[in-house]
Amino acid sequence: MSVKKVPMRDGYGEALLELCRQKEDILVLDADVSKSTRTVWVHDKYPEYFLNMGISEQDMVGTAAGLALSGVTPFVSTYCVFLCGRAWDQIRTTVCYNDLNVKFGGAHAGISVGPDGATHQALEDLALMRVLPHMTVIAPCDAVETKKATLAVAKYPGPCFLRFGREPVPVITDEDSVFEIGRANILREGGDAAVFAIGAEVYEALEAAEQLSSEGVEISVINMHTLKPLDGACIERMVRSCGAIVTAEEHQEIGGLGGAVAEYLALHCPAPMETVAVRDSFGESGDPDELMAKYGLNASAIIDAVHRVIARKAKA
Repeated sequence: MSVKKVPMRDGYGEALLELCRQKEDILVLDADVSKSTRTVWVHDKYPEYFLNMGISEQDMVGTAAGLALSGVTPFVSTYCVFLCGRAWDQIRTTVCYNDLNVKFGGAHAGISVGPDGATHQALEDLALMRVLPHMTVIAPCDAVETKKATLAVAKYPGPCFLRFGREPVPVITDEDSVFEIGRANILREGGDAAVFAIGAEVYEALEAAEQLSSEGVEISVINMHTLKPLDGACIERMVRSCGAIVTAEEHQEIGGLGGAVAEYLALHCPAPMETVAVRDSFGESGDPDELMAKYGLNASAIIDAVHRVIARKAKA
């Protein structure tokens, strides 16, 4: 599958520029990494909408809370690992406890950050954000969807967390693709198994589907871009039509998409399930593609998981 590759963060920057052009009542905050988050585009074109807080993530979140109380919609932007790690207490107690209208843009998520290594590879952020009351959690699959998601959360009430990586990823959606917070997108349908994927893993799932099809195995591929609120209706539909579920994410196996889907299955519609995720490990410095392969996050790993879950379904 040959497609154009664009960093998801480009979509974030483009959406913020559009919000500024529309004269929305927003303010973009950044922790001195504006070139990386693409908020530098706002700084350069609409400086009145931009505030550099320096390397002070906790202060940035506290400032955003105050801005939200004044009626402004702040977009808090920095590396995902520092946002969700260093400022988690402020996000929890200042923003979420008070259900404030603060938007969080977590850049450089996942192991595909590559050479920056374990300290900069956010693999725990979805679990940290998903557990917080009032927080909406979104992980778009490409730059086009990241733009749509950013524009959507600007209108969506309450705290919202957007997760996106650094590396260019294939653009698999377009301007006509539907994006709705809380509603998964079924990209491909097949009856042997269903793969729920987020972020860069959506493309890997589509690649896996093509290879499996050549073997006579037909799978559904679902872009589960919203982790919270979770689209339970879509999960139930796939259990009825496929009877076997795989989740794929660039995140720890514990607490992310796999955890969310497993919880739903256990409570509502039990079915055989396998996960594609990082298994209780930190990352390391390396080439992004090599890391995706080493940690079992590429299309090949999804294919293996599909075979395992189909075998389990046959024994059920």
